[in-house]
Amino acid sequence: MEHFKKYLFVLILLIGYDAALKAQEPVRDLNYFMEEGVKRSPLLKDYRNQQQANRIDSMRVKAGYLPQVTASSAGMYAPVVNGYGFDKVLTNGQALEALLNVNYNLASKKNINNQLEGIRLQSDSIKFAAGLSVLDLQKAIADQYITAFASQQQAQFNREVYQLLHQEEQALKKLTRANVYKQVDYLTFLVTLQQQQLQWKQAELQLKNDYSTLNYLTGIADTVAHSLSQPALEASALLKENNFFIRRFGIDSAKIENQRRSIDFSYKPKAGIYANGGYNSSFAYQPYRNFGTSVGFTVSVPIYDGHQKKMLVDKLTIAQLTSNTYKEFFINQQTQQLALIRQQIADQNGLYQQVSDQIKFTKSLIQVDSRLLQTGDIRVADFVIAINNYLAAQNLLRQTNINRLKLVNQLNYWNR
Repeated sequence: MEHFKKYLFVLILLIGYDAALKAQEPVRDLNYFMEEGVKRSPLLKDYRNQQQANRIDSMRVKAGYLPQVTASSAGMYAPVVNGYGFDKVLTNGQALEALLNVNYNLASKKNINNQLEGIRLQSDSIKFAAGLSVLDLQKAIADQYITAFASQQQAQFNREVYQLLHQEEQALKKLTRANVYKQVDYLTFLVTLQQQQLQWKQAELQLKNDYSTLNYLTGIADTVAHSLSQPALEASALLKENNFFIRRFGIDSAKIENQRRSIDFSYKPKAGIYANGGYNSSFAYQPYRNFGTSVGFTVSVPIYDGHQKKMLVDKLTIAQLTSNTYKEFFINQQTQQLALIRQQIADQNGLYQQVSDQIKFTKSLIQVDSRLLQTGDIRVADFVIAINNYLAAQNLLRQTNINRLKLVNQLNYWNR
C-alpha cells in the first residue's frame, strides 16, 4: 500500500511536469486552422478575382450603350496605263477618305437592366461557389483536425499507461527477486510493457503524420506539431428555411428567367443613329472643297426566323423543369440525411455513456489489482488482462467521441 502511494505521487509529479511543459507551448484550436485555410486558399482568391472581373463586365455593358466614336481612313489609287486599267467611271481613279464616326444604339432601359441583371446573377453564382468552397474546405479541415486530435489523445494516453506499467515493473522486479512471483510472470509483464512502449511510439508517429496532413490541407508550411485543443463542435439547430444549398436552385431559376427576357429583347426592333464628318474626295473636281458631314439612322425589325424563338424558349422551359426535379430530389435527400445523422449522433452519445461507465469499472479494477500485485495476491496474467481491458475501453471511448464529433461536423455542414 505504501508503494502504491509512492507510485501515485510520482505519477502526479510526472503529469504535472508534463502539463507545465505543454502550458508553455502554443495551443492551436480548430478556428485557427479554419481561418488559415480560408486565408491561404488559392481557389477562394480565384473567386474573388472573378468577382472583380464581373464588376468590370458590368461597367463594359454600360459603356457599350454610350456613343461610340471611331476614326477611320481609307485611300485608293487605280492607275490606267496605255488605256489599260479599271474603268474610271467606277473607280474615279483615286479616292481618299478620313472620317470621324459617332454611333449610338437606341436601347431601352429595360434591355440594359436585363443585361446588368444577368451579370449580377453570374456574380451570385460565383458567391455561391465561393461559399460552397469555404464550407467544403472547413469541413475537410475539421475532419482532419478531429483525426489529429484523436491521435494526440491516443499518444498521451499510451504514454501515461506506459509510465504506469513502468512503475509497476520496478515493483514487480523486486517481488520477483524476493520469489513472490516467478521469473516467467515478470517476463510476461515485461513483454506487455515493451508492447505498450511500441504502441506509444507508434501513436507519436501517427500524430506527426495526421498533424502534417492537417497543415497540408490548411496550406501551413510548419513541421512542428503544436498541441491541439478540444474541438468546440456542437450540433446546430435544424433549419427550416433559408438553407444555403437551396440557394443555387433559386439562382438557376433566376438565370433562366433572365435568358427568357434576353430572347424577347433580341426579337424586338433595333434602332440606332450615327453621324460622321471629315474628308472624302476622288480628287476629280475641286478636292479642297470635299470636307463635309452626314447623319443617318438604322432600323432592324425581325420578321421570320423559322420559329427559332419558340425553340429557344422551349429549351429554357425544359431546363427549368430539370432544375425543379433536382431541387425536389435534393430537399428530400437532405431531409433524410439530416435525420439519419441526428439519429447516429444520439446512438454515439448513448454508446459513449456506456463506455464511460465501463471505464470507471475497469479503472477501479486496475487500482485493486495494483494493490494485490504488491502483496503477490494476484496473478500477473490477470493484471495484464485488466490493463488490456482498460486500454480497449479507452480506445473505444475515444473512437466513439471522434465518430460523434465527425457526425456533428457533417450535420453542421449540411444544416446550413
